[in-house]
Amino acid sequence: KNHCVVMPDCDLDQAVNGLMGAAYGSAGERCMAQSVAVAVGNIGDNLISKLSKKVEALKVGPGLDKNSEMGPLVTKEHLEKVRGYVDAGVKEGAKLVVDGRDINLQGFEKGFYIGGCLFDHVKSNMRIYKEEIFGPVLSVVRVNDFESAVELVNNHEFGNGTSIYTRDGDIGRTYANKIKVGMVGINIPI
Repeated sequence: KNHCVVMPDCDLDQAVNGLMGAAYGSAGERCMAQSVAVAVGNIGDNLISKLSKKVEALKVGPGLDKNSEMGPLVTKEHLEKVRGYVDAGVKEGAKLVVDGRDINLQGFEKGFYIGGCLFDHVKSNMRIYKEEIFGPVLSVVRVNDFESAVELVNNHEFGNGTSIYTRDGDIGRTYANKIKVGMVGINIPI
């Protein structure tokens, strides 16, 4: 799991735009996809509000169509697996803010399509947080403070890269020093 920590002082539009590419680019089917946003302090509601509008507006379609922002998943089996994770997130009590499971593209009904999915109030004991989904599913975890965000990221079993969005240079440097992940982006997505 690659986390993106969103601090209350950040440029929220920059963070949201970075997350859109990091979480939904390549339909989330890449090892460097950032599938968890960590909302620190009171930024959670604003983050969800801005993210949900953009996720709902994602143009899903064939990969060869220039207007498509996100194409299909790689196989039918993988599509079913990703849908299963979304089902599991709902069952475990995460709030599914944007549900892309029922997308239907005229003329492409047999394609392996799923729209962007966005969860809020995800907890660290949920499958959608603990396991790698490799699909267009972004989980938002809310924490009270910077120290809790660092602890959350460091305690996860997986992590190739992480990033933080903040206007505070000291926080950016402290994050880069305290985090136990190889690649750290400051105000840029991984």
